[in-house]
Amino acid sequence: MIKPADLREWRDHDVVDEEGHKIGALEAVYVDTGTDEPLMVTVQIGLPTRHRLTFAPVVDVIVGPGWVKVPYGKALVKSAPSIGTDDVLPVEDEAAIFEHYGLPYKPSAEGVRLLARR
Repeated sequence: MIKPADLREWRDHDVVDEEGHKIGALEAVYVDTGTDEPLMVTVQIGLPTRHRLTFAPVVDVIVGPGWVKVPYGKALVKSAPSIGTDDVLPVEDEAAIFEHYGLPYKPSAEGVRLLARR
């Protein structure tokens, strides 16, 4: 199991898709607020003047020399829900990220945030 601190060490390294194509740069790690286990990373994508952060699950990620590989295609990650580089993910938008990847979304209680940035 990859720990949040371990993934944070890969900040600014390339995130690549299942075929090795570069998607963007790892920006932050989001953990489950109940377990503190990593669930998502944000990937900085877009043109230099129009960057945004898109979310990708960390289930089955592989790290290599200078990159983190996610088990998803580039198009799927780039079309995932995103936020601006200075924005905070609203709690009401969390479910859409999980739905995008076909993953179950189970917050601990109504209105309680599941994801926390580390």
